[in-house]
Amino acid sequence: MESLRVERLDHCGLIASVIKDLHLIERIDACLMPDEQEALTPGQALAGMILNGLGFTTRPLSLTPQFFANKPLDLLFRDGVHAGMFNRFTRGRTLEEVYAYGCDLLLSELALAICIQEGIDQRFNHLDTTSFSLSGDYVPESDEQAIRITHGYSKDHRPDLKQAVLELLVSQDGGVPFVRKSWDGNASDTQIFQERAEALMATFQRAPMPRYLVADSKLYPEENAANLRQLGFITRMPNTLKLVAQVVTQALTGDTWQRLNDTTRYHRIELCHYGMAQRWLVVSSQAALERAEATVRKARQRESDAIEKQLFHLQAQRFETPEGAQAALATLAHPWAYHQVGASTLSEHNHYVGKGRPRPTTPVASIAWQIHAQVRPDQQKIAYRTQHKACFVVGTNIAASQLSDREVIVAYKGQAQAEGGFRFLKDPLFFVSSLFVKKPCRIQGLLMVMTCALLVSSVTQRRLRHQLAHQGKTVPNQINQPTARPTLRWVFQLLEGIHRVRVTVQGQGHDLIEGLNEVQIKILRLFGEEVCR
Repeated sequence: MESLRVERLDHCGLIASVIKDLHLIERIDACLMPDEQEALTPGQALAGMILNGLGFTTRPLSLTPQFFANKPLDLLFRDGVHAGMFNRFTRGRTLEEVYAYGCDLLLSELALAICIQEGIDQRFNHLDTTSFSLSGDYVPESDEQAIRITHGYSKDHRPDLKQAVLELLVSQDGGVPFVRKSWDGNASDTQIFQERAEALMATFQRAPMPRYLVADSKLYPEENAANLRQLGFITRMPNTLKLVAQVVTQALTGDTWQRLNDTTRYHRIELCHYGMAQRWLVVSSQAALERAEATVRKARQRESDAIEKQLFHLQAQRFETPEGAQAALATLAHPWAYHQVGASTLSEHNHYVGKGRPRPTTPVASIAWQIHAQVRPDQQKIAYRTQHKACFVVGTNIAASQLSDREVIVAYKGQAQAEGGFRFLKDPLFFVSSLFVKKPCRIQGLLMVMTCALLVSSVTQRRLRHQLAHQGKTVPNQINQPTARPTLRWVFQLLEGIHRVRVTVQGQGHDLIEGLNEVQIKILRLFGEEVCR
């Protein structure tokens, strides 16, 4: 008797191999203690959720059995595993076990071991937060450790939905997450950053090598200064500080700019602020200048439209004296940021004694004045504001002997690693449609699983790029041009179409991998023999 079965492998074999190579299942099982009566261990259940989340499909985790229905599970996991084992009861129990152990603790333990294994540089720690919008009614749990699913400032621009907030601390080297925490839906970045800075003080002091905290301007409120004095930090200075505008103005009027590269320059200022000796670097680039020009152009148009309405109402008014009319125009023009009065004219309007049509001999009782104005762009203000908006200020308390100006700026620009991780997690093709569970504790467990998926994907992408650089090779990008820094998402697309064909003849199985092309073979060989096998 013969039978034929075709199973989709695509990039799942690559992800499963990386999970095995990182010993992720064994590390999780060592923490969560498998139950002998369960068909799957907690590590295998979490690995299944990670594979589904990274499956490059819009299928949510609630449909995990359907996702695995056509996958070669003996290759991805072990013999005896079938799709029905990944049911909602197994997932729910596993998420609750993760929550009971401690989501933050489990991720930190896994990430620390993996960072040591992979040799990931942990000097620069990039901190950021994002919010995940949730639909449904969430009843607060009695557990004090459970987060509150509630309304707050929505970074998804969905204030109508409740949300949870996720905090991540990732490495500059590959964007690998090694600290995470779930927060109430209405938690503010200022509060989160302040508590994280306080928590990191002891960790950084015990570290065998210097470690630095990198974040955006929410790290730098005055209330957090006491914590920042104990840390080496790099942050963007908030534009709400008057001193920032003064420093940028000083830089623009001076001629002490230094070149970072062909398109970026910076101006260095040393000062004392919040009781700390600091370096502030005013940074300006060609790309920032182009963005500033577009911003100023839109702002000019909005102001021009507003001025047109203001002048219409001004010209409808009558003033007792010419000086009063000119003063009203000056008051109107004072807040204009991009325009100035080009010319103005005054018109007299006589009011006569008595009623009816006045005669030539009718005496004038009073004179009212009407003002007409023409407006033109103020090129000097436009140029200044464009240059000003093209600058941002990076501040640090780290001595120049430890980090040069160039390293400080490059480290701050590495903040894109944290932002890229959030974009990955919120991509509709990955996890964002998977927040289906209705218990806050399971939401926290699921956010931890999502972070584990980011951990696996960032390590996989880092390995690929390192091998491409080491071997001097490239892969084709979306427009078929060679690139040495492909995204993992694009690599997933390149690996589509790989199948395992299993033919059973007289009780004996024969396997054939079908659909491999030269590009796919090249990518798989970059990951080593285990992935190829």
